[in-house]
Amino acid sequence: METNRFMQLAIDEARKGITQGHGGPFGSVIVKNGEIIASGHNHVLADNDPSCHGEIDAIRKACRELGTFDLTGCELYTTGEPCHMCLCACMWANIDRIYYGCTIEDNSLIGFRDDKFDKIFGGREKLGDYLTQMDRDACLKLFDDYNHLNHIKY
Repeated sequence: METNRFMQLAIDEARKGITQGHGGPFGSVIVKNGEIIASGHNHVLADNDPSCHGEIDAIRKACRELGTFDLTGCELYTTGEPCHMCLCACMWANIDRIYYGCTIEDNSLIGFRDDKFDKIFGGREKLGDYLTQMDRDACLKLFDDYNHLNHIKY
């Protein structure tokens, strides 16, 4: 099965970040009208910033690129199902839809604790089709590659 081209770019972005030691295997791409507006990856370790997840990095760049805080009409492609912080940031930015690869449960397989927060906050079932999973196998390969690297767990 072929990986969606936007998800492949998110995977490539995540690989760039983990190769440079910036943080976990989370890359994101923001698209509007079929055009890539911005991409970003996790910078938690590089910036000592626990809020600089891949989605947040991409949102900040997209807002600068478009000169607005309103990303209505945009879609976000991301390698991992967004944590609650990133999910809310996407909603605040008015992103129309999120496509993700690996699940919250998959994130825990590589040492992340998103499931802990998901159990506390929950509520994803109320989002309808706002979140759509795609290309999980390609993103699981990325996660597996990350898991075999010598990296800091946080």
